[in-house]
Amino acid sequence: MPWYNGNYPPSFKNQPVPLREKAVEIANQMLEQGVEEGIAIATGLKRARIFFKKQQPKMSKNKKYSGANKEKPK
Repeated sequence: MPWYNGNYPPSFKNQPVPLREKAVEIANQMLEQGVEEGIAIATGLKRARIFFKKQQPKMSKNKKYSGANKEKPK
């Protein structure tokens, strides 16, 4: 059963909207290829998380947390 806006698996319910939309997109593509529904749901969610993790800007190696505002232990 393909999913669309407002109609998605319960496991997608508490996910952020962009992640949920991407997971639905991926799961629907998998369903079209004949993958079982449960596998499509789990894989769609996992691949969506990976997709957004790769989209986050990476911190430069030269920029390190200095801890300047931290108090030193006594």
